[in-house]
Amino acid sequence: MVVVGILLAYLAGWVLEWRWLAVLGCAPPSLMLLFMCAMPETPRFLLTQHRRQEAMAALRFLWGSEQGWEDPPIGAEQSFRLALLRQPGIYKPFIIGVSLMAFQQLSGVNAVMFYAETIFEEAKFKDSSLASVVVGVIQVLFTAVAALIMDRAGRRLLLVLSGVVMVFSTSAFGTYFKLTQGGPGNSSHVALSAPVSAEPVDASVGLAWLAVGSMCLFIAGFAVGWGPIPWLLMSEIFPLHVKGVATGVCVLTNWLMAFLVTKEFSSLMEVLRPYGAFWLASAFCIFSVLFTLFCVPETKGKTLEQITAHFEGR
Repeated sequence: MVVVGILLAYLAGWVLEWRWLAVLGCAPPSLMLLFMCAMPETPRFLLTQHRRQEAMAALRFLWGSEQGWEDPPIGAEQSFRLALLRQPGIYKPFIIGVSLMAFQQLSGVNAVMFYAETIFEEAKFKDSSLASVVVGVIQVLFTAVAALIMDRAGRRLLLVLSGVVMVFSTSAFGTYFKLTQGGPGNSSHVALSAPVSAEPVDASVGLAWLAVGSMCLFIAGFAVGWGPIPWLLMSEIFPLHVKGVATGVCVLTNWLMAFLVTKEFSSLMEVLRPYGAFWLASAFCIFSVLFTLFCVPETKGKTLEQITAHFEGR
């Protein structure tokens, strides 16, 4: 649903001027504000506040009945303390969750998005503004594939496969920039919107197709694994009594890394040149694969108790 929303925003941006796009952006949060007025609090939260009747009403609203519900231990939901981080059942999933969010952003996904329209222009597309729509369609298709096979293939396999695909695609991206900007007369200060090739037109177009292929391969690989799975694992590995705080820290890490990558990527390209920046992203993708192989447990088909027991070495 996230990538479907992104695709709809890309489609709106393709047909609307940016001012009207900004106005249209007011509609979803306005609708959400209205609908949330009719949404009850979660039953678990209401029980922790000793509001059992409201909790049962919320259950009927969400499930249609109260059957199958077991009361959670009252007061266990928000009892996080720093001392709990000494327990392997807490600090191990905490480290894994934060690391997954950091690697997701360090993979270079925002950098690839920055270059999407420029790359399509270099490949001589008639309408380069379609680049974002093409990227959005690829995201939707391969995220749907991930959703369909995730419970059969397993989380670790998809993360590893996704990481390997991103290693090759970001390496190819770096190779493209090396071939088009690697000459001694080219400046290392490259504007995001500037043409990126000083080579003959035919050669430039041919190399730009290398970049288009690399970009599409990267988006497909990211959507299959490192796009959705870190969010899924975050919901599976934390014990209930620390899930609220731990999830908040993981989300904070994700947005903080997204901010840093977005803010510093242009400066990084000036220092390392564009090919060096993308090869650095490739190195982070290699680290993400190794981290998955050695540190991330398979959670497919396991209960929370089994996952916690794994972290505690039981």
